[in-house]
Amino acid sequence: MSERNLLEMENNNSLGKVEIAPEVIEVIAGIAASEVDGVSQMRGNFAAGVAERLGKKNHGKGVKVDLSEEGIKVDVFCVMQFGISIPTVAQKVQDNIRQALLNMTALEVEEVNIHVVGVQFETQKNEVEVEQEI
Repeated sequence: MSERNLLEMENNNSLGKVEIAPEVIEVIAGIAASEVDGVSQMRGNFAAGVAERLGKKNHGKGVKVDLSEEGIKVDVFCVMQFGISIPTVAQKVQDNIRQALLNMTALEVEEVNIHVVGVQFETQKNEVEVEQEI
């Protein structure tokens, strides 16, 4: 029986059942990953990028959640800052996501997979800042 079903059964004894949508898990994981120092940004798709430019923040960007009989599997796609230890930051992201989901939903995560899809160099940020000043 999955963790999701256990959570529903515990709540059936009192007032009713609580169901947590996968999108909620995506948002929690996305915010938890973004909080870690060394993570530059989360990778999203083209539609998410357009929506963000129009003012709608997508906190679940770069996160894929798979709910199965084995448990909850979270895949995080992120860009790291140049000069940091990728294994150390990835471990911190995994720990932060696992702890945030446990605190907010009481759900244990089976896997938190980190996919580093790029590296952000500081010089790119500095060039943008210089262009904005001109």
